[in-house]
Amino acid sequence: MSAYCLGPLLHEGKAKRVYTTDQPDLLAVEFKDDATAFNAQKRAQLSGKGFLNCQISALLFEYLELQGIPTHFLGLPPASSTSAVGEAGDEASGEAGGNWMLVRPVRVVPLEVVIRNIAAGSLCKQLPIAPGTRLEQPLLDLYYKDDGLGDPLLSEARLRLLGLVDDAQRIAIEQLAWRVNTALRPLFAGLNLELVDFKIELGYSADGQLLLADEISPDNCRLWDRGIADSQARILDKDRFRQDLGGVVEAYGEVLKRVQGVCPESRVYR
Repeated sequence: MSAYCLGPLLHEGKAKRVYTTDQPDLLAVEFKDDATAFNAQKRAQLSGKGFLNCQISALLFEYLELQGIPTHFLGLPPASSTSAVGEAGDEASGEAGGNWMLVRPVRVVPLEVVIRNIAAGSLCKQLPIAPGTRLEQPLLDLYYKDDGLGDPLLSEARLRLLGLVDDAQRIAIEQLAWRVNTALRPLFAGLNLELVDFKIELGYSADGQLLLADEISPDNCRLWDRGIADSQARILDKDRFRQDLGGVVEAYGEVLKRVQGVCPESRVYR
């Protein structure tokens, strides 16, 4: 079993903390219970949310890798170590449990890639499209990842102006995002869930491979229960927090229960 020690905090975002380890090719990610919305203008602590998002993401990363989609996921730490990894310098030997995930380091591309299958959220505020409208062709949008600027939508011309990626890299990013959508839609449909839209982040590994990074969870996917007609009761994602609907943790727990039934068990890092 490959033991590792946590190093200093590398980065803290709204929903996760990323730590270095004593292994240069290994990072430890802690999923927090923090819930935020509207660029962190709305905040709350939801006990258990970090655990649920971590477990859902791990299962979906496993599934996507089976579909040939490369990710940064390396495994979950052993349950015996999850209580010990909270302090830098603690030793952990890995086990599947808790709100910790072990991943490859990536050079994150400062873009948020959003694919929309059904109109919802900001799309309906910016365009004359009714919420719930099924799009004839899914829509892919790129946003500049910068909270201070409000994550603005990018045109191809603006993308070139910023010089964030070249044309070949942009095409590769979009192709990988389309593959994620193609893989996830039927998976969720089989669970009686509608994948309305989702946001992903990508990065390059040390050897230059483009990888799916961050997380795949109800925090960055809109998921509707296909068996419920009511437009609020069907929501099983972060919109329950945005819209003050309550039952956020219960909704995430329902998603985990369904995903556990079809996805391969998350690997334990060794």
